[in-house]
Amino acid sequence: MRRKHRRPEAVADLDITAFMNLMIVLVPVLLINLVFSQTSVLNLNFPESAANSAQDNKDQLQLQVMILEEQLVIADNKGGVIMQIPKQAGGEHDYKTLALAMQDIKARVPPDKKDITLLPQESTSYQTLVSVMDKVRSYKTVVAGSVVNAELFPDISIADAPEIIPAGGAQ
Repeated sequence: MRRKHRRPEAVADLDITAFMNLMIVLVPVLLINLVFSQTSVLNLNFPESAANSAQDNKDQLQLQVMILEEQLVIADNKGGVIMQIPKQAGGEHDYKTLALAMQDIKARVPPDKKDITLLPQESTSYQTLVSVMDKVRSYKTVVAGSVVNAELFPDISIADAPEIIPAGGAQ
């Protein structure tokens, strides 16, 4: 009788060295390239309606910044237009002049005045609106040797700008 010789079965070892090397390189590379995004939330208010205490609204100072295509117009409900800031030669709004005007106005109004209304046109870009909001909300100043954000008008309301009728009149 013949005997069957069984060959011993060799158990294959798993070699995961290459996979481990890949993970050791891949994980730090992915972590280095990870982009952390920072989002900010701005609290906005609706402008007060005319029905809410009309007499109080007449007595209170209401500041407005109209964002028009060719200029920024700073106005109030007492004396009308305070300042018109035309666009710069490059085609961008002059945010630096706006910031200086807001600082000047803040120095002249009561300290508890913190609200302002922005009136953008329908065609105003989002970036323009945010840039104007940044300039009317606060400005950077040095206090005791460190740079801080000084408050201007942080309570921002947004409404639609009135339609401008051309000088020739609309037919």
